[in-house]
Order: sequence, then structure tokens, then C-alpha cells
Amino acid sequence: MTEISDSSSLKVELAIIGAGPVGTSLAILATRAGFATLLVDARDPDAAPPQDTRNFAIVRGSWRLLGATGVHQALAGQTEPLLGLEATDGGRHWFGAPSVLFDTVDLPEDDQGEPLGQMVPAAALQAALDTVAADEPNLTWWRNTRFAGLTTGPAHALINMEDGRTVTAGLVAACDGVNSGVRKALGITTEGRAYGKSVFAADVKLSRPHEGLARQLFTPEGPFATLPLPGNRANLAWYMKTGAAEAMAKQPVEAIEAELNARFSNFAGPVTLDGPPLAYPLHLKLATRLVAQRGALLGDAAHRINPLAGQGLNLGFKDVGALIDVMTESRSVGLDPGSDTSLQRYQQWRRFDAATAAMFMDVVDRAFSNDNAILKPLRGLALTAASRIGPIRRAMARQASADQPSLPSLMR
Repeated sequence: MTEISDSSSLKVELAIIGAGPVGTSLAILATRAGFATLLVDARDPDAAPPQDTRNFAIVRGSWRLLGATGVHQALAGQTEPLLGLEATDGGRHWFGAPSVLFDTVDLPEDDQGEPLGQMVPAAALQAALDTVAADEPNLTWWRNTRFAGLTTGPAHALINMEDGRTVTAGLVAACDGVNSGVRKALGITTEGRAYGKSVFAADVKLSRPHEGLARQLFTPEGPFATLPLPGNRANLAWYMKTGAAEAMAKQPVEAIEAELNARFSNFAGPVTLDGPPLAYPLHLKLATRLVAQRGALLGDAAHRINPLAGQGLNLGFKDVGALIDVMTESRSVGLDPGSDTSLQRYQQWRRFDAATAAMFMDVVDRAFSNDNAILKPLRGLALTAASRIGPIRRAMARQASADQPSLPSLMR
């Protein structure tokens, strides 16, 4: 890894702005694919990392892509296999609460015996990717460096940093999050809305085995989910009205535990907090396009969707895999990987998938977060059909776990 360039100006094939999991994994994979790559990282390496208690459900396809970066070994002992996904309608029903369970047997056999996915602590994933990136000899990594602006032309983009350094890049990858400065500099607008909901999230200790299942209970107020963690622990997410989740997170531990157990002990069993809770508002934000001249959007810079099924980061990893494939295939036939022709292929590949995922999460949330007398039997029928009809259940399991032939090559 090259930490700092002695020159005030640098020329690369790919400049990545943003060094979260999406940006760092893209930097590692692009470098290994033979592209001269710069990773621009705003974090101060001498500062203690901020506390991050989030946990990611990394599905099978994304776990394969992460395996290509080399982080599996660094994450050993810190992950929990995701063996099944269960959804239950908790509204009032005449004949019990309908539910559906997808598990590993609903997926094609994996050569490595991988389950549906892995639960991975956010802080551990970032640390593992940082370690791998630091050992990548051909990657240029500008740390404690902030993006200031860019101009693009037919042949390259000129990127300016706040410290005065510049880089000329054949392609700029915006991996700088939901409020992306690169997206704004490229002139790409967004569409979306506030959901009027927030998520209360916390790690908890369970009183009964989780058996590797991610379980989701749909209540009229909103979903409540438990995601399995090592040591018979779980990461729970409770959708509430904006303001209520934030107020809940500020309550004393005893009050939080009493509320959770009064509401959900029948579903999750009695729980105790195992770390500080947090709350965050939900917003839908989709870029109106994923590419501009010499620029491409990935991850939250391209799409922030309802995290109902944990697909947000997994969509970002699909973006990474697709961009690597597009760049590699363009180079193999003599095309410029950053040209409009190449980038249009990336957009065609990824835009529909992201928009479809966002729309599907919206539909599920609206359909299940109520006690409507008309919708209840319809959604009960849908869950029953998904549970009992094998082809439907298997198709949904493959979609949820990102295990499909049409995925980028690193995810297959």
C-alpha cells in the first residue's frame, strides 16, 4: 500500500472516494484486477474509531465477494452463520399467525458449504477490510483526506482534495455515503422521502437458543426483528414512529428491557441488553441515475432503501461486483473502462435491481404494518403460499441470499 504520494498530482485509472465497506472492498478488488487505484479516506488513522454497534446480515453472494478480498480469515470467530430467515405476521388472525421460513436447504448446494449468509459486526468488518487494504502493495491510500470537488471531461476527471492535492482519474467511484459530495459534484439528483419511522436497535442476550435464525415479526405498528449473533446473542431492530425510537434509546436500561419483554417476550423470549442502544430515522433516497461523465455511484451514494430485509449493504456489494466486471470486460475488448459506453452497461445492470428492491421493501412495509381487515387474509395467503409452494420459496430464498446466475462473477 502507498500511504501518501510525494507528488501534488497523481494519475490513476480508478479513484474511489469513501472508504467504508463498499469503497474499501472495491479498492482491494480493483487493485488485484490490475487497475491503478486510489482510495480516498476521510478518516484520521490516529483517531480512535467511533463506536459502531451495528451488525450486518451479509448474504451468501456478498460473503463470496468478501472472500475474494481475503477478509474471511480476519473475521474468524467474529461472525455467526445465518441458517434461516423467518417472517411472521403478528396481526390478529382467526387461525394463528401465518409465517414462512427460508433456510439453507432452499438454496443450491455451495461448494464451501456456505449457509444463507453471515452476521458480521460492522466494526469488525471495517477493521478486517482496512487490514487487507493496508497489505495491498499496489493500492494508493490517501488517509485523513477529504474530497473537495471535481471537473470531468471526455478523457478523464480531475479531482481536488481539501489539502490541495489533485488526482487525474479515468473513473471516479462515489462510495461516500447517502449525502455524497461526489454525487452532487457530478450533478446527479436524488428522489425519495422520509418514512416517518425510526429504528430502535440494540444487541441483546437471549434466554433461548436462536438456532441461527433471523426472525421478523410484523406488527401493526411496524416490524420487530432479531438477528443471530455469537454467544446466543441477537441484534434486534424495532421499527417505531420517528421520535419514539429516539426516546426509547435514551431510557434507562431497566426501562428498555421491561418494555421489550412486555411487548415481545412471546416472540423472542426474555432478553437483556448487551451494549448501548441506538436509534436512527429511515429515509428512502435513490439517485436518478447511477453514472455521469467519468463517474459512477455505488452503495448508499446510489441508493438508501428501507433496511427491512437487511439488503442495503448487500446492494452495495452487488454494485462493487458489477463495476469490477464491467471494467474488466471493457479492458479485455480494448474499451476505456471509464467511457460512457462502459458506464452505461453498469447503470443498466444495477439501476433496475436497486429500484426493484426499494419498491419491494416499501410494499412489504406498507402491506404488513397495519391491522387492515382486507389486507390481513391476503398477506396471510401470500405467506402460506411462500411457505408451502417449493418453487416460490426457493426463488425467494435465492433472491434474499444473492445466490443467482445473473449476479456479478465474484458473487457466484
